[in-house]
Amino acid sequence: MRRYSAYKDSGVEWLGEVPEGWEVVPLKRVASIRYGIGEPPAYQETGTPLIRATNVDAGTISVDGLVFVNPADIPPARILWLAPGDIIVVRSGAYTGDSAIIREEHCPAIAGFDMVVTPKGADPDFLQYALLSAQVKVFQLDLLRMRAAQPHLNSQELGDCGIPLPTLSEQQAIAAFLDRETAKIDALVEEQRRLIALLAEKRQAVISHAVTRGLNPDAPLKPSGIDWLGDIPEGWEVVPTGYRYEVQLGRMLNEARSSGDDMRPYLRVFDVQWGQINVDDLPLMDFPPEARSRYRLRSGDLLVNEGGSYVGRSAIWRGELEECYYQKALHRLRPRNTNKDTAEFFYYVMDMATRRNVFIAGGNQTTIDHLTAEQLRGHRFAFPPMDEQLTIADYLAEELPKLDALTSTATSAITLLQERRAALISAAVTGKIDVRDLSSQSLPECLEPA
Repeated sequence: MRRYSAYKDSGVEWLGEVPEGWEVVPLKRVASIRYGIGEPPAYQETGTPLIRATNVDAGTISVDGLVFVNPADIPPARILWLAPGDIIVVRSGAYTGDSAIIREEHCPAIAGFDMVVTPKGADPDFLQYALLSAQVKVFQLDLLRMRAAQPHLNSQELGDCGIPLPTLSEQQAIAAFLDRETAKIDALVEEQRRLIALLAEKRQAVISHAVTRGLNPDAPLKPSGIDWLGDIPEGWEVVPTGYRYEVQLGRMLNEARSSGDDMRPYLRVFDVQWGQINVDDLPLMDFPPEARSRYRLRSGDLLVNEGGSYVGRSAIWRGELEECYYQKALHRLRPRNTNKDTAEFFYYVMDMATRRNVFIAGGNQTTIDHLTAEQLRGHRFAFPPMDEQLTIADYLAEELPKLDALTSTATSAITLLQERRAALISAAVTGKIDVRDLSSQSLPECLEPA
């Protein structure tokens, strides 16, 4: 795309050159900056929406996680009513500096803890894009790096941020161009997200069918006696997990065991992710001989997370280290008879059961915060003969990477599209490209998102 005919030094190191005729002004010159109400007295199930940092996402206001307040519970002097054209700027936390503009459909609403930028003499949409530009983000990051504590911005710092400013008509032209082109990119991103969701559903369906119905579509079926499991192939056995697997909870870490004569590496919940185990920089715990015989891992053991937000997350230990143990909060499942069962199959059973909320009472995450060994031993699943277990495990090991590869490709596409979106915004609002003649037409074909 073409550039402007002439540029000048902006006087701002992180901004560089801007087109001649543009100004670089502090944000406070073209907008007022105010704080929201902070933490309200109470949240309501219905009422007036309170816009918080969790609702601000890359220039858009999300209704996910929206909370409500009763304005009558808040002193009038504290309430900051939002109006179309106001811009929410995240004040602190992981997304400090992120921003989004308020539209008609968001009102009436009240600002939460974050800052509200109200444009005065500048086009609101252009100003919003300027706040999203990489150059402004660099300015904000430089401020945040100066702090060792939690990242945060204040109104004075934000007000001092330099904003490149063309004429009002040019601001509007740039905003119109970016509205149209970012909408195209956003639509492509949404398509990729839908694809990822469909692939996740497909993956779950493939696993679930394989470990509950097998691979033979013509196999005669019989009732399993379990509502969520339904019919299973004849020849499969439904028994509690504890009948087929030894379930052993790991060793508890305490102050006395953090030192000693028999320090050995051990796995934590963090180290056991779905299908993979971290063995780098493992912590050490004292494992005397009697504890080593009980908690030492063998190749083929299945490790299962017993608590927190990751109940059921599993991976197979494949002897990555010559000697390794595991901490409480992890279960070790070991086949009682290696001629009848293999963790290669039961790993996929755990995947299916976890994603179908089998371990969560009534499907409600709040009703259980851990999966005890007794509970795990008592859960009943369908076990096919050993040869069929191996065949199913081999099939899934071959098919699932294909779906994972498609998911990875879609995820990479989202990253590239978001990078292109950010680069396009930055180039337009800082005058690196001249879009005045493109405000009502599409990008050249070479710049259309792929």
